[in-house]
Amino acid sequence: MRASAFLYPWDVNGDPQAASRTAALGVRQVTLASAYHSTRALTPRHPRHRVVTAEHAAVLYPLDEDHWAERALRPNPAGDWAPGDAYGEAAAALSAAGLDVHTWVVLAHNSRMGEDHPSTSVVNAYGDRYPWAPCIAQPGTRAYLTGLAKEAAVRPGAAGTELESLGWYGLAHLHAHDKTGGVPLGDSGHYLISLCFCAACADGYDRHGLDAEELASFVRSALDPVWRGAPSDGGWAGVEKLLGAETAAATRAWRDAVARSLQEETVRAVRSAAPPGFQVLLHADPVSFHCGANAGVDPRHILSVADGVVVPCAGGTGLLAPFAETAAPGQVLAANFTVVSGMGGHPDTLATDAAHAAGQGATELRLYHAGLASDHDLETVRRALTRR
Repeated sequence: MRASAFLYPWDVNGDPQAASRTAALGVRQVTLASAYHSTRALTPRHPRHRVVTAEHAAVLYPLDEDHWAERALRPNPAGDWAPGDAYGEAAAALSAAGLDVHTWVVLAHNSRMGEDHPSTSVVNAYGDRYPWAPCIAQPGTRAYLTGLAKEAAVRPGAAGTELESLGWYGLAHLHAHDKTGGVPLGDSGHYLISLCFCAACADGYDRHGLDAEELASFVRSALDPVWRGAPSDGGWAGVEKLLGAETAAATRAWRDAVARSLQEETVRAVRSAAPPGFQVLLHADPVSFHCGANAGVDPRHILSVADGVVVPCAGGTGLLAPFAETAAPGQVLAANFTVVSGMGGHPDTLATDAAHAAGQGATELRLYHAGLASDHDLETVRRALTRR
């Protein structure tokens, strides 16, 4: 199977060995960040630094000022962690080493937007804002996301893109120094605490027969026993138990429609700017009510929109099957494995995991993350890939 490793531009720029070292892993492709959220990242082999702090969400290339002129919402340039055309410099080095380069674009995950434009954020049933989570129902946010995807995905020389967080974001996020694990919320609890009650969502609920204030009160009441330790698992059946089947279905109908239309609009925007044959993939979860970087989607719908999906497999390959059941010949079903042992990954089982993923319908591998991994992890990955 074709394999691609994730990288940041700062993993490559300033390190003359980075591109050749990546190619020696046995991968044919790199998925290189062109627009990314705030992070603190190790660079264990870089000759000039060991820790990079990206202070806010930013594009990692020079912004097209004409494209963003007179827009209230616009991307921020990076600081000294990715100056100038950091993406372009890294992409050129990787291409010169014989690697195909695809862009990696993070969309609805932006704490800086929430700080600068508080009204854009998801607001939960208690009135708490999630500044890291732009509400994708708001027209201004949607215009920003489609514009960002169009610009950040189609960088010079890129053969394709991977769009991350193209859907609803909620509580589960790893925000700064997270202290949110004290009460296990489960799937259903996370869904309720991630429902948005901004003005745009209130209008949406109304169109589905729900009064937003009554719904928020209902959500708070449903969560009361959860805060006291009652279980809130059980997938969608658990949501129906907490909210009632009819109310739960109405909230999901609104949110599914919003996410589906945004995904359609964004992929169209990218393709309108891309050359023929440009590949568009989404990081995706086959359960549409799930929130996060791997957007919850309907597999049949998303595979009618995009060229394929990248599926999280750090916890096993079970999420591949719903996509494999509906994928057409030639569509990409990439199994994404964490290969950084210090982040819970298992590079030592990569060969076995890859074989299992192929048996579940995977056509490609994604390796998270070649820049963050130790030398030992990378050598383990190299052995697994080059003997397959």
